[in-house]
Amino acid sequence: MNVREINRVYFIGIGGIGMSALARFFREQGSIVGGYDKTETELTIHLVSEGMNVHYTDDVALLDKETQLVIYTPAIPKDHKELNWYIDNKYPVYKRSDVLQWITEAMHAVTVAGTHGKTTISTMIAYLLRETGYGCNAFLGGISVNYERNYWSSKNDTAVIEADEYDRSFLKLQPDIAVLTSIDPDHLDIYGTAAEMEEAFIQYTKNIKPGGTLLVKHGLHRQNDLKGPITRTYSLQNDVADVYAENIRQKDGGYYFDVKSEKRTLENLHLQVGGMHNVENAVAAIAVTEMLGIDGNAVKQALERFKGVKRRFEYLVKTDRVVYIDDYAHHPEELAALIKGAKHLFANRRCVIAFQPHLFSRTRDLADGFAHSLDMADEVILLDIYPARELPMEGVTSKMIADRMTNPSHTILTKEGLLDYVKVAPLDLFITAGAGDIDKLTEPIKEILVKK
Repeated sequence: MNVREINRVYFIGIGGIGMSALARFFREQGSIVGGYDKTETELTIHLVSEGMNVHYTDDVALLDKETQLVIYTPAIPKDHKELNWYIDNKYPVYKRSDVLQWITEAMHAVTVAGTHGKTTISTMIAYLLRETGYGCNAFLGGISVNYERNYWSSKNDTAVIEADEYDRSFLKLQPDIAVLTSIDPDHLDIYGTAAEMEEAFIQYTKNIKPGGTLLVKHGLHRQNDLKGPITRTYSLQNDVADVYAENIRQKDGGYYFDVKSEKRTLENLHLQVGGMHNVENAVAAIAVTEMLGIDGNAVKQALERFKGVKRRFEYLVKTDRVVYIDDYAHHPEELAALIKGAKHLFANRRCVIAFQPHLFSRTRDLADGFAHSLDMADEVILLDIYPARELPMEGVTSKMIADRMTNPSHTILTKEGLLDYVKVAPLDLFITAGAGDIDKLTEPIKEILVKK
């Protein structure tokens, strides 16, 4: 289907981060856009202000019967009235991943996949392409702090797309440049086993267009099975990789470093975003700019102005007295990188993290990993599991993680209990983490810490 010829679209689940990026794409090209979502959020309020019609009741009387295309997210339940009305009445109904497939077929596509890092890397790439004047159409899974958006357009027919492994959605994409950051087990409720998930990532690399390039993190498990027409590797500091960083220096919560490849060396790059893993993410993004032939000095100047992604090592308070970081981390490896990065940057401070586990199945499958990662903090507060799309599972609670921890300084609190704790506890390095609704606590926590 030619996405440029669609002039009326209806979204079921329009407020999702990936869905809203597509909604903005169609709205910006002049289409009439409307849709349903379960609850009003800051994001849906923005969509309405941009000219989209959004409602929050699953009601057939409210849907758009004139629409040419219906797009839904796999998170929508199968008994959804509006979705079933469209299906029963033979409307063209497609998943978000189908539409992204059409976009990758029509444009020069850069896709970023992996269990961790894909939101930050895809945002970095899209930001660098925009700021250097190269231009791109960005479809992101997070909100860029620089632009306060998850989508922007360009006359250049290049697309930068975050490739979501949930529900195997990313296997429909046809990239020209495919980035792969990691293949750690996750979404085992979908894949069943870690091996099955690895096979999906291998398949992702087989979908690269002829003559295209795979950029993969050096040293990944099963790296020899990953096949691109051309394959290049990146690394934080391993000089065996095709592109890597060296001479890394930490200063003021950020980093200075060089990036080396066979073709060029960019010296004294400045990244203001915290976390050593974000230096590695920057190496991947810079490697993509090299593949696209973008001038290195332009990349260097742009990177210095990069402010990061909301809820990715985001500084909410940063003073001499207290540092408060919020992060979307919801996998053991992400938590480990987050805690390690914060402790490295602020080594003389006591690291306290409040973590809200996301999904019963993920907590059950990765409880040992969560406990091991959280043990790295000086003190841990666990909130109740955020269920998202799942029903409770017998015996699966936050206590499952707590019982596996070796660090005795941990407790389980309610959200209200966490706010009470923040009011009285002596905090100089505090982190909130999780992919649920813990983000609704960030503003109250920020206010408490600033007043203290």
